[in-house]
Amino acid sequence: MSNTKKIILAISFLFITLLSSCSSNGNKPGTSDAAEKVYVAPGQYDEFYSFMSGGFSGQVTVYGLPSGRLFKIIPVFSQHPENSYGYNEETKPMLQTSYGFVPWDDAHHPELSQTNGETDGRWLFINANNTPRVARIDLTTFETEEIIEIPNSAGNHGSPFVTMNTEYVVASTRFSVPIPQKDVPISSYKENFKGTLSFIKVDKESGNMNIEFQILVPGFNYDLAHAGKGPSHGWAFFTSYNSEQANELLEINASQNDKDFIAAVNWKKAEEYLKEGKGKVYNTEYYRNHYSNSTHSATSEKINKIVVIDPSECPGIIYYLPTPKSPHGVDVDPSGEYIVAGGKLATIIPVHSFTKMIKAIEGKEFISEISGIPVLKYESIIAGEVQDPGLGPLHTEFDGNGFAYTSAFISSEVVKWKLGTWEVVDRVPSYYSIGHLMIPGGDSKSPSGKYLVSLNKITKDRYLPTGPELCQSAQLFDISGDKMKLLLDFPTIGEPHYAQGIPAEKLINNQRRIFELGNNEHEYGLRSEKDAKVERNGNEVHIYMTTTRTHFKPDNIEGVKVGDKVFFHITNLEQDWDIPHGFAVKGMNTAELLVMPGQTRTAIWNPQNEGVFPFYCTDFCSALHQEMQGYIRISAKNSDIKLSYN
Repeated sequence: MSNTKKIILAISFLFITLLSSCSSNGNKPGTSDAAEKVYVAPGQYDEFYSFMSGGFSGQVTVYGLPSGRLFKIIPVFSQHPENSYGYNEETKPMLQTSYGFVPWDDAHHPELSQTNGETDGRWLFINANNTPRVARIDLTTFETEEIIEIPNSAGNHGSPFVTMNTEYVVASTRFSVPIPQKDVPISSYKENFKGTLSFIKVDKESGNMNIEFQILVPGFNYDLAHAGKGPSHGWAFFTSYNSEQANELLEINASQNDKDFIAAVNWKKAEEYLKEGKGKVYNTEYYRNHYSNSTHSATSEKINKIVVIDPSECPGIIYYLPTPKSPHGVDVDPSGEYIVAGGKLATIIPVHSFTKMIKAIEGKEFISEISGIPVLKYESIIAGEVQDPGLGPLHTEFDGNGFAYTSAFISSEVVKWKLGTWEVVDRVPSYYSIGHLMIPGGDSKSPSGKYLVSLNKITKDRYLPTGPELCQSAQLFDISGDKMKLLLDFPTIGEPHYAQGIPAEKLINNQRRIFELGNNEHEYGLRSEKDAKVERNGNEVHIYMTTTRTHFKPDNIEGVKVGDKVFFHITNLEQDWDIPHGFAVKGMNTAELLVMPGQTRTAIWNPQNEGVFPFYCTDFCSALHQEMQGYIRISAKNSDIKLSYN
């Protein structure tokens, strides 16, 4: 062969190689193939809603998948000036606790309601970690409708995971404390500190919550939970660590034992004991706060008693499953047979068998007992162990096709493995330090095994820098094929510990668009402009005001004095979707009001100085939005100017 032919063949080979390389780039992140898969055309809808915890923001954020677009911030445990949640008089009671008004918390784990083990689109629950609470969000309005405080608890982390038909929301205490609280030396931890597992009953029609009972447990740290389904329905599983019951230098002293525990709770058995009167009534104090869509107002109810079950007096309600090591997540596969633990310090992923667990309980295959709670033999309950699962396995979800996906925090990766064979079949890097992951419906009987969202703690070089503090990060993976493919990075608000996803079709047709004006039962609600008025009661001035495009009624008010307490009761008379009105007055030191169509909201203003002060609409409502304004005149305290308005 001549040199010329050799050169031609070499060039041809190089050209073919380059073409092959270019064609394979479609599977790489950042290419046109990935962009096409996450592109949602203008005017089109995302396939899934994704609800992410806001962590230290105390809120829930709503994103679309696959686009990663942020749709809404739902205020839950934190005041929110954008819509005056926690500032206006109607929603302030939502933040009432036994510690007083607490307008902040640390929200970690959103959880969708389920029917027959499948997400049903009715409610979203979210926990408050710092001041223990559980909230319920109505998914027809995307607003917080109820918050219940959890007594005898500290660090409500393992919460609020639902049972298969949302019979219960379960919650566990992260920090064990003296129960009931008392002044004892911290060094007496092993003698005086206990934990609780709380079972919050959910009314199947209204969604209203009530703490049905608590189970008193040894003073470990209880971390996360998931309920059984199918054959394991009637059970709930909680991870625990610090079985050493150390109270200092936990990173060393709480990592001595080879295994910690999953607490397996037979809640149906607990219900039987309750019917027999075996629960003890503890005196305590906690609040249940409820928001009404008819009165557009929240009320707070103080409760003084709670029922507590002691496992040492009620055998058969709880068992400990030995689990390596410092387990974080506990996850139940779609069949309800496998209970997967994520041991932060483990070199394997242990998978327990529910069938073997029941057999071991029946055969009394116990290795010890802790405070009346039997500890099962590890070898008797294990279904298998996933080898080489990455460093720092935390949390597992399922695709419904026989595969599980586990986050590995230390090695920053997602590991895919097969149920039954326990074989790792794929792994992809995440950027960086993944905590939880989410597959829409991935903790239910029917996962939507198309996408996986990685919730990462560190972004470093992924986005434009924003000073010392960088945004948190989520990443979207395509899991529809044999290999996982990174499609998208998108920043998130707060620290998204966990997320839940649901097909948009389960929610989109149930959205409330307005509040019917004829059903407005607010104490200060109005039905028409002719009802607008201003009234004085001592040093209180109540302004009954209406809004329509594009004016307030009344829009000029005189006769208010320095030292008066002024109540603006604003009713939005609109009955058209997406026409809220806002309200703010100069010098108001809370937040503006954002009033939905047919809704009433109240702001309190304490004028300190004489003068004429403008008020205006804060939410763009029409072409004449700028003209939507008015004035309130403030006169001297001893003024004889009469109250007037127009």
